[in-house]
Amino acid sequence: MFDRGTRASFLIMQATLQRILESAGTVILGKEVQLKLALTCILARGHLLIEDLPGMGKSTLAHTLAQVLGLDFRRVQFTSDLLPADILGVSIYDRNTAAFKFHPGPVFTNLLLADELNRATPKTQSALLEAMEERQVTQDGETRKLPQPFFVIATQNPSHHIGTYPLPESQLDRFLMKVALGYPDARSERSLLSNCGGRNATAETCCDATTLIRLQDTASAVHVSDALLDYLQALIDHSRHSANFQSGLSPRAGIALRQCAQAWALIEGREFALPEDVQAVLSGVVSHRLQAASGHGEDVTSLLVRAVPV
Repeated sequence: MFDRGTRASFLIMQATLQRILESAGTVILGKEVQLKLALTCILARGHLLIEDLPGMGKSTLAHTLAQVLGLDFRRVQFTSDLLPADILGVSIYDRNTAAFKFHPGPVFTNLLLADELNRATPKTQSALLEAMEERQVTQDGETRKLPQPFFVIATQNPSHHIGTYPLPESQLDRFLMKVALGYPDARSERSLLSNCGGRNATAETCCDATTLIRLQDTASAVHVSDALLDYLQALIDHSRHSANFQSGLSPRAGIALRQCAQAWALIEGREFALPEDVQAVLSGVVSHRLQAASGHGEDVTSLLVRAVPV
């Protein structure tokens, strides 16, 4: 629990989070749960993967989050001819100084939108691995730190679409969460058709990079009880030993589940995490890490929740 001295700060942080969600909701209509999951991922210092059909608002979501959070934003359109240097940067010889000068690529930003990530070749996809895991880029033998905070929001089209390269498991595991937006409800779509929202709306900036880092620190301080850790371990253990899954959750996945549960609890206005918080973020954390053994696309989240009692 937070001590009395930090209670007032917690209330201010929680009010800021609500303003962020409300502002983003003026652009991303009817997707309150997906917005909360995306914000949860950012509060937990993770990267977000959005998989859906073209035209569903994936890129708009990334741009809107950057706008409301007051972050520097860059977008890279991934194509089959994109090279790693197009993302990381390149050293060019300067005749005036008789030396090579490094020109940073678009990865040197706070929020990078990797649009249609699975349309690039595996070589280009792997260029993001170090940046996502270490928050740094090594180019020409020199390591350069990325700005803080740093996030990747990647979008991808369904794997059956023409011209896609499936992301390997090692790349998928770098994403803390995966979400899908889905079609809008009737009311939200009517607003879009009437030009009363969506791209025509302007999201208010409610934060900045410094405040966001404080929000992340607050999320990591949300209390996790031993009983909740028992529940987390039971979920992880079941995924590893049940015949329902091809392979179990890794230690990294377990840490991701705890961090996301803490962030979700903070958004909900609590200083402590509950099993309901774990269940709320479970699908986003495990859907791209677990596969049903039968291969028929069963909901792995439902299999876990039904099998492991609270």
